[in-house]
Amino acid sequence: MAEIPVERAPRARVRPRDRSTPSDRVFSGLTRGAGILVLVILTLIAVFLVDQAGPALSASGWSFFTTVDFASNLRPPVLGVLGLLIGTVTVALIAVTVAIPTSVLTALFITDVATGRLRAMMMGLVDLLAALPSLLYGLWGFAFLSPLLPPLSLWVSDHLGFVPFLRVDQGAPLISSYAIAGLVVSLMTLPIITSIVREVFMQVPPGEKEAALALGSTRWGMLRTVVLPFGRGGIIGGSMLGLGRALGETIAVSLLLPQIPSATVHILQYGGSTIAGFIANNTGVSGLALSGLLAAGLVLFVFTLATNFIASLIISRSRSGAGVDA
Repeated sequence: MAEIPVERAPRARVRPRDRSTPSDRVFSGLTRGAGILVLVILTLIAVFLVDQAGPALSASGWSFFTTVDFASNLRPPVLGVLGLLIGTVTVALIAVTVAIPTSVLTALFITDVATGRLRAMMMGLVDLLAALPSLLYGLWGFAFLSPLLPPLSLWVSDHLGFVPFLRVDQGAPLISSYAIAGLVVSLMTLPIITSIVREVFMQVPPGEKEAALALGSTRWGMLRTVVLPFGRGGIIGGSMLGLGRALGETIAVSLLLPQIPSATVHILQYGGSTIAGFIANNTGVSGLALSGLLAAGLVLFVFTLATNFIASLIISRSRSGAGVDA
């Protein structure tokens, strides 16, 4: 005899409820307070710089942004940020030009080539580079790198001198140059870019990499067609964060550059300055000269803040963390 099916009443769906506990409320309040505190500190710094830079900006007007020289010992002082800004951007661009490809290749090696102890050792070395003080980088560049680069700079000038910024003037000294400062700063930005790019590459869906290999792709082909496109946003964002770090470097560049503002960029020969390094080398001034230094610091603050903000937008819109597509 056939069994008569019994209709069962549909089960009521139970919706999960988010019941906040006292510890959740405390944690939420602490995190919210920390975020607000950071915004308050940034606002206070900006207000202070604008207030203190007012006298210099009022005295110089728009010429402050178009004047190359910054001579606080003259009467009246000549205040200009253009030469300092050119040097700051030059050092930062040299640094990221060296650091970006090195960081991407290092991140690829850590995530997709190295295994076991070698991977752990490489990750530890990268983190160790980030922990070294800026002063040690500057001393290393001044005592070790500076004597080694002049012959290489001369060779580059002889063979690539048709490029304007690689040309060296006759008899010009080849120490304390933008190239030396940029190479040292690149070592300081390398851990930041490598760490971000490494985290992005580690989030590549394994299924996509395995599918590429299963279809006959080589390891390089898999990296080129799967890993690098996936991490494009992270590479750009990490590079811009490294650029922001390079723009604000102080101690190393104050040791490696003579801090002479100049609009002529010969990266292989003596000369050059950056905003942060110039301020560090001229501490102790007062009056209108101090206001001019704070105005230069305001320019650097806005420039660096804008760079980091753009980098955050790029990272937030990258495919990192999206997981495997449904």
